[in-house]
Amino acid sequence: MNDGGGTLYHDAILALARSREGAGRLPEPDVSVTIDNPLCGDRVTIDLALDGGMVTALAHRVRGCALCEAAAAAISRHAAGLDSPAIEAASAAADAILRGEAPPAGSWPEIALFVPVAAHRSRHRCVTLPFEAVREALRKAGGGA
Repeated sequence: MNDGGGTLYHDAILALARSREGAGRLPEPDVSVTIDNPLCGDRVTIDLALDGGMVTALAHRVRGCALCEAAAAAISRHAAGLDSPAIEAASAAADAILRGEAPPAGSWPEIALFVPVAAHRSRHRCVTLPFEAVREALRKAGGGA
């Protein structure tokens, strides 16, 4: 893949995307949300199982680029046990990286993998779409975010 800059799809992003961590569907989710990015065609479906506003399980189905797949895998890696404020903090950390800022202290290590995307504004939503879907699922379930 040629991104013009040579670093957008670096090995760590590709490995995270290929891990497919959390890929699939939950058999009986408490809430499911699908969000599309009509500009590039990415589509993310998030299934959540919740207990008292806490994520107990998350699965995703991504039809999109490696950036979108990697972001969904990163979220899947950390989501269990998190509540809406913690998901919002992770989303804010991704937004900060995409603005070219340092990741906030305590951010998931995977967030730093998206540093090269900051220079490619048209690709920001590829990273943020899975976060948006999780936040929307939590809102839909009445858990905030």
